[in-house]
Formats: sequence, structure tokens, C-alpha cells
Amino acid sequence: MTTADVDSERPNGRSGHGPADGFEVFRDDWGIPHLKAGGALALARAQGHNAALDRAWQLETERHRVLGTTAAYLGAEAVDWDRFARRARLADTARRCYDRLAPETAAWVSAYVDGVNAVLADGAARAPEFAAAGLTPGRWEPWTPLGVWLSTHILFAGFPTKLWREEVSRRLGADRATLFATDGPGTSGSNGWLLTGARTTTGAPVIAGDPHRFIEDPGVYQQIRLACPEFDVVGLAVPGVPGIAHFGHAGGVAWAITNAMADYQDLYREQLRRTADGGVEALGPDGWYAVHAHTETVEVAGGEPETVEVVETDRGPVIIGDVRDDPHTDATPDAPVISLRHPPRVTGGLGFDVLPALLRARTVADLDTALDGWVEPVNVVLAADTTGATLHRVAGHVPVRPHENRLRVVPAHDPAYAWREGAEPTPRTEVDAATGTAVMANERGLAAPLGIEFAPPHRARRIRELLGTPPGSGARKLTGPPWSSADMAAVHTDTRLASSRQLLSLLAWAPDLGPDAERLRNRLLLWDRHMDADSADATLYSRLRADVVHRLAAHPALRPVTGDADPWRSAAYPPLFRPWLAAAPRIGYALETLLTVGLLPYEDRLAIVAASAEAVAATEAESTWGQVHRVSPWQALPGAASEEVWPGLAGDHDCVLSTSSVPGITDLFARGPAARYVWDLARREDSLWVVPFGASGVPGSAHHRDQSELWASGRLAPVTTDWNLLHRTEESTTTMTTAPEPTVSTVPALRPAVHEQKVEGFGVVRLVPVDPAADAELLHGWVTEERARFWGMADHTREQVREIYEFVRSLPTHHAYLALRDGVPAALFQTYEPDADPVGECYDVQPGDFGIHLLIAPAEGEGAVKGYTDALLTAFIGYVFSDPAHLRVVVEPDARNEKALARMVRVGFELGPEIRKPEKTARLAFLTRAALGLA
Repeated sequence: MTTADVDSERPNGRSGHGPADGFEVFRDDWGIPHLKAGGALALARAQGHNAALDRAWQLETERHRVLGTTAAYLGAEAVDWDRFARRARLADTARRCYDRLAPETAAWVSAYVDGVNAVLADGAARAPEFAAAGLTPGRWEPWTPLGVWLSTHILFAGFPTKLWREEVSRRLGADRATLFATDGPGTSGSNGWLLTGARTTTGAPVIAGDPHRFIEDPGVYQQIRLACPEFDVVGLAVPGVPGIAHFGHAGGVAWAITNAMADYQDLYREQLRRTADGGVEALGPDGWYAVHAHTETVEVAGGEPETVEVVETDRGPVIIGDVRDDPHTDATPDAPVISLRHPPRVTGGLGFDVLPALLRARTVADLDTALDGWVEPVNVVLAADTTGATLHRVAGHVPVRPHENRLRVVPAHDPAYAWREGAEPTPRTEVDAATGTAVMANERGLAAPLGIEFAPPHRARRIRELLGTPPGSGARKLTGPPWSSADMAAVHTDTRLASSRQLLSLLAWAPDLGPDAERLRNRLLLWDRHMDADSADATLYSRLRADVVHRLAAHPALRPVTGDADPWRSAAYPPLFRPWLAAAPRIGYALETLLTVGLLPYEDRLAIVAASAEAVAATEAESTWGQVHRVSPWQALPGAASEEVWPGLAGDHDCVLSTSSVPGITDLFARGPAARYVWDLARREDSLWVVPFGASGVPGSAHHRDQSELWASGRLAPVTTDWNLLHRTEESTTTMTTAPEPTVSTVPALRPAVHEQKVEGFGVVRLVPVDPAADAELLHGWVTEERARFWGMADHTREQVREIYEFVRSLPTHHAYLALRDGVPAALFQTYEPDADPVGECYDVQPGDFGIHLLIAPAEGEGAVKGYTDALLTAFIGYVFSDPAHLRVVVEPDARNEKALARMVRVGFELGPEIRKPEKTARLAFLTRAALGLA
């Protein structure tokens, strides 16, 4: 029985995809992998396979970081991380999160891991680091990618900052706790901006930006393309993790993120004691109770192994301090015992079920719905689609708890500081209609209700200024609208340092300067405040700033946190947290605030700046900023010499070009744009991207360093989307030597379902994707029956039916599913987007319209089970309206099919007009959410 006919388009005989159990690897001129497979699971396996070949050393390093076993080959300097990874129970948390994944997601992640394991040994043979470290690659577990994500982001929200605030409160007073609040050396930031179609040359949105992370060799982001019949996405992947989480362009929709700077990790001051039998107890709200405790051994290359005691209380794992015989010592500031509580450990979720949904998203609404399930880390998201729709929201899990938890370490035994049920609402806003722009740069903006410390507003303000503001605002415009994707590089590379204002203002009023210092003052007051690589004035400013930082650190008002009691030198905290506890960098990044607020008398601030001007003026050496401002990338192998001789680079911490030196410490930088991207919604092939090094993580390969010059100069490489312009590589495969597909099978009942619903009195209905090859015989038997004459395939051969559904599978807007009743095929269910279908030319398509076709299996028949078809329709409509973006179901049965029309009316459809199509005269019918009481 049918409610509509199959689409009139016919396949051209080319699917463009490899076999379902294999994949093809193509590369563009920059060596960027473009992966193509016959299904999502085969594609996930291909992505893991590619990562293991291109990034074997990086993947193995990440696996060891999850396990806390890096010191076994990197030596003593890696022990601090290993102790933390063990104590924080990263691997165990990853296992928990994996076990709670939806079955389809777990199969997808496992397929990625299969791909890694299949060729990791081959990748290791290409990577000289393995021989240098004497390391043999190990085996990835299904949960390892979740561990990689967790270890990459566990410090992302900067919970060690609470240790710093604790010290500041103790030494300067509680009212000074947030005196140094700013985006500091241990925090990753980013820029991102969106222009609506009203502001672009094409009339379609553009999204651009750059994530700021530590510059690692190889890079933390991998440019990649993932294509199968369900989706075709280009973006920046994290090696070791399937899919494309943070920055992607799916053709119809594109998205990008920045760190929301939200606070979602808590530190609790614990009291622990050892029991007579060697166990451990903690003091909780209801008194002492037994807690989990065990010991682990950290192997150390070239050194003695270290024993780590792993303790976990009801709050979370203890990450600082040891169990003592006298529990009262744990309550003293000099011997803290501190546990960490964070959402993945508590909820068992990282948000990985969102990752496949992002790949399948075709609209902003799809993306928005998917992001409701995101957990870690908490991000600000910008997105747009080809219809012009936009999205600006926060995504992630922020627990509900007292505000005090965000500020400092709180007592574990006090129930007032316990987490409440649920999560804080994630803020969202509309893109500014007046300017046609939205900007995110870690400032105190959209995510302000969720955090304590944010980046200074300078980068966000400068981006808005460059993009243009409403008439009459007086803000400078780099170029007038409209903008093209190629213009975005001018924003990426802007070097204006707005945070210099306060220091230069004090310099202008500094008293009693000598002749040399006076000349320095005049020169810097005339400086354009751009940290350009060829600017000697920028270097002079940096020297003045560094000297001021050191003089501030020596001032009596700050000595409590910079003198002998400096937490950097304190044994109370593990060395891993020193970047958050070092006073000089804190002063450097908060310099603008410290020179403004009343911590120091105004006269003292003037005197410090004057003294610094005299000191800098007395030095005769002069150099350009680019001569001293160079990148110092992080490498996992100690003693590894960098091949790269970097040119001098522009920018600084508070510039849009955020190449973050550490004021008062060094002009070198290790943090900066870990990638740059421009997503063009008009033509994806006009999109652009670049990474600091290259696509390959294999030293000596042609694409290991070929993007370095582009990145350093601020230029970008084109995103290639035409398969004919790519080069097929020998890495392509049509068979895999690993285990077979975990869930996709020739047996429909074993395939992952897109929807499952129990219908009372009928059974469980599951919708699974059609496999054209495996299902051709079944479908051919259905569509060639007389009762299916309205489908127009009565004379088709089995091969022609297979080709039709291969073609349907290649369309991102059309999908075919088998409906299974208690595991037995019961119907063919197809969906389509009317504006991408010939029917859309026959009526006025409304936003939210969603088309369906239905063919009931001949084995049952209309009267075989009472209400059979109505029961199936209940499940189909439940699936369609499970997506809030779908507002109205559209069907188009043959106008002669009176039985189908009567059924539509019976279940609530409203009949519409007849339409004439080339192959038939159809009758439209519509079912709205409102008609079912779902509006």
C-alpha cells in the first residue's frame, strides 16, 4: 500500500563511493585527506585508519596521556601529568562515558578504533619518534577516543585558577580574589565571527575565526573531509577522536566555537584519614565514611617507579594532597587535600552522542537540536546555513551549585556546597540585525552568567570594529561592506593592541623623566599601537611592559603573592599547576587592571612607569618585534629539534592575531592560532583554512611543514571540494583486515535504528537505513507487486531497484528506511525535503515542511492485522515530529489511490490540491504538529 510514488529522478549509474566495507582516500595539493566511504561506520574506520598513518606518534602519545603512562618513555618530566591522570581517573571516566553511549554511537566510535588498530604499527614504522623513544605502539580500546577528548580538555576550564584565587584571598584578602581575573597563560581562547548574507558579496553567510591553543607539533587540529551517502563534511578534527566536533562545514550548514570561559569544575577541600586496616575514610556531611582507594605504579624511563595512591570521595577523585594519619592537618592551608568534581565523572557523559549528529546536520535547526546534548567543554557556538538562518548559543553542561563554588575551593563536608539536580540553562541570542554580525572572543558576553573569569574585551571589540558598526558610531572600518571570504584574512591578522592604553596613559603623565626617557615616551605616544613584526616600537613597548611587571611584582602591595610565599615555589600544589599559580604571568596578563584599580596609589603607579621608562631608555639595543617574537612549539619527544626556522611573527596576547607572549617572562610564544578557517555558505569551495605546520605528522614528509609559511604570513589555503581535483592514494582500500562492520549487516534487524517506538497492541517498530545491495531482492519483491502499481516500478529489474536506492542514498536530502515490526521487515519508509524535490515546484513550500513516502509490505496486507497501517503511521509520524524543526508532514499519493487518501484523512491529514507531475497526478495532504497537539 502506498501513500506516494518514488521520486521521478533516476540514478546515472555512478554512486561515487567505494564498497560499504571499504573506503577511498584522496588528497589535495596540501596533502589534506579527503575520505570517502559507503557508509558512516566504514567512514569512521577510514578516519581512524588515516589518523594512524598520518599521526601515529601523536595518537600514541595521546593514548599514553589518557592512561598516565607517558613517563615510561618520556622520562621524569612527564611524571607530574601521569600522577594527575591516574589520580583524576581519566581512563576510568572514559570507560564510564563509553558504556553510556547510545549503541549506534558506540559502534561508530568502535569503528574508528578498529581503523586505528588496523594500521597503527604501519604508521609507527613511518614515524621516527617511535625508534627514538624506544616505544612500540599499543592497542586502542573502544573507549580510548573518549579518553583523548577528556585529557585534552580536563584543564580547559582552568579549575587550577581556584587554587590561585585561594592563595590571593589568603594573602591579599577575600575582596582581592578576582583581582587578577583574566584569560591567563593556562587558558585556551579563540576568535570567531559571523557575517550574515546582508554583509557579504554573495548574499550568504560567512563564518571565520581561529582557535587559540598551544602550538603543538604536530598540530592539535587536523584538516579533513569525511564523505559518505549520509553526509559530506570538511572541518578540523582532533586526531584520536572520530568526527568533526568544533569547526565544520557540511555544505548546507557550517559551525564554529570558542571557549565559553564557563566554570563547571569544582574543587573541594577534603579531610581524609587512614583506618586501622589500611583503608581510607573521608569526612562528609553525615560524618566519616569509607571511600575508594587503591595504589598504582608509574613507570619512569631512566628513574625509579613511583607509587600513586588513587582516592575518590563522594565529591570526586582526590587530585591534590595525600592521606594523613592526622586528618586535622588536611584542613591547614599548607597541606591541602583537594578533590575534583566535574560533569563527565558525575554524569558519565562527554556529549559524544552529539558528534555523529553534527555530521548529519543539514540546517541550523539540526545543529541546534544536536548541541542540546553537548557536555564537555562548554563552548559558545556560531552557525549558519544556506537558507540564511543563524545560531549564536552556549552549548555544554554547567552544574547547578552555589556561586561560591565557582570562586574558590569549598569545604567537602558542608552540604551547602553540594551540586543540585540538572544543569544551568545555556544562554543564546540573536545575531545583531543592525550590524549583520556576531562575534565571540572569550569575553564577558553571552556566557557571562556561567563563569567568573573571561578574556579582556579587546579582541571582541576590535573584531566588531573591523567588521563595521552601525552608522554614526564613529568606529573605524577596515573595509566597507560587503565582505568576501577572501577578506577575512585581514581580520585574522590584525595586530592592534588596545590593552596598551592604560600603560601608555600613565607614561604620558609620568613625572621628571630624563632626556632619553622623554624621547622614549614621545616615540611610544606616537606609536600606532600595532604589534607588527617589523615594528621596533612594538618591541620597545614590550620591554617597557615587562619592566613594569617586574616592578609591580616587587611592590610591597603584591609581595605577599610574589615573594618567598609565591605558590610557584610552594610544595602545597603539584608542579602541573604552576602555570596557573605563577605570580609574574598573572601580573602580566592582568597589567591593565593592576594599573587602573586602587590596589596601588596613583602616585606609585606613575613612579613605577617612570622608573621603567628610564630603565628601558638606558638600553641601546633595538630590534623589531619579529626578531624577538617567535613561536616555541611544544613537542612530545624531549630533545627533539625543530626543523622549522620561523620568521618573525606579529601579534600579541590581546591582539586579534593572538600570538601570546607572557609579559614579564618572555617575548616567545607557545600559544596562538592553532588553525584558521573561513566557512563560506554560498560556495563551500570558496572556504579557506590553514594550520601552523601541515597535514602530515610524519617528519620529513612533503606535507609535514608545507603550510608553515602560509600560517606565518596570515594567508590561507583553499578548501578543495571537487573530487576530480584530488589525488587518489594507495591508502584507499576496498577491504579491511580488521573485524567486520560492528552493527551494519545484511540482516536488517542488526542495523542501528534511527528511531524505535513501541506501539501498544502492535509491537516495537524500528526504522533502519536501507542497504541497497543487501535489500535489493526484498524491495524488488515489494515494488513489483500489483498492489504497488502507484510506485511506478512494476517493470523494474532487481538491479534497477538497487540503482534507484543507491541514488537515493547518495542524496543528502532524501533517505530510505526499512520499518521493522519486532525485527521483521514491515514497510518501506522514505523521507525527503520538499524544496529539494520536484514536488517543491508544484506547491508553496513552507518552512518546516517534511515529505514522506510509505509502502506497506505485501506479506501483511490491509486486513491481516487490524490497524496495521495506522500503527506504522503512528511510528513514522513519531519519528518525523521528534525533530522540532519539522512542522508539517507532506504526502503526495496518486490522486486515484482512494484507499491511501482515506487513510490519510483518518489519521488527521488535511487534503490539499491536486498537482500534476510528469509521471502522475497527485493529491497533496498535510499533517501539522498542531493537529496532533504537539505545537
